[in-house]
Amino acid sequence: MSNLIIIGARGFGREIFNLAMDCISAGANFTVKGYLDDKHDALSDYPNYPPILSSVENYSIQPDDVFVCALGDVQYKRLYAEKILNKGGRFISLIHPSINQWQNTIWGEGCIAMRNVVVSCDVSIGNFVTLMDNCVIGHDAHIGDWSHVGAGSFMGGFSSIGSMTTLHPHVELLPHKSVADNATVGAGSVVLRNVKGGVTVFGIPATKL
Repeated sequence: MSNLIIIGARGFGREIFNLAMDCISAGANFTVKGYLDDKHDALSDYPNYPPILSSVENYSIQPDDVFVCALGDVQYKRLYAEKILNKGGRFISLIHPSINQWQNTIWGEGCIAMRNVVVSCDVSIGNFVTLMDNCVIGHDAHIGDWSHVGAGSFMGGFSSIGSMTTLHPHVELLPHKSVADNATVGAGSVVLRNVKGGVTVFGIPATKL
């Protein structure tokens, strides 16, 4: 049996522990060993969570360890996941048992899918992608590596987001529209036109800030 270690013991890390427990209840074959975080007292006010074992930098990977990265910011997610990857660590995906997924979806490694996510058919999801609660991914959509899709967001059919891209909660990305690498779409925005890489857009319709 594998020992799951969660990178990050802050708010999202506590959510990911609860996600892991739901996965275990549904038959996942791992136990939660603890957290990696450089703030050793991050859980001092929160009972019933596993211990903080070490910082990412100081942790020595053991043979049965597997990892998931519970950092919402895509920059920090990549930074700390790559520290573990460079040590030879192995990441697993945590997919909540409530997911509604149709055929031919391809998942990368290290992904997270929270409660009540809907993924239509023929979707491509890259490595280390996070899908938050109640988001809907339409048919033939593509999500690049390291990206984050916020709670309640919608991606239409044949839409795409690049790598290191963030959709904040309740974004609507219309069918056939794209958001390029390293872009950010603000909460509640409606994307009617393609979004260039590296920019932040917000509003209805979403425009560059």
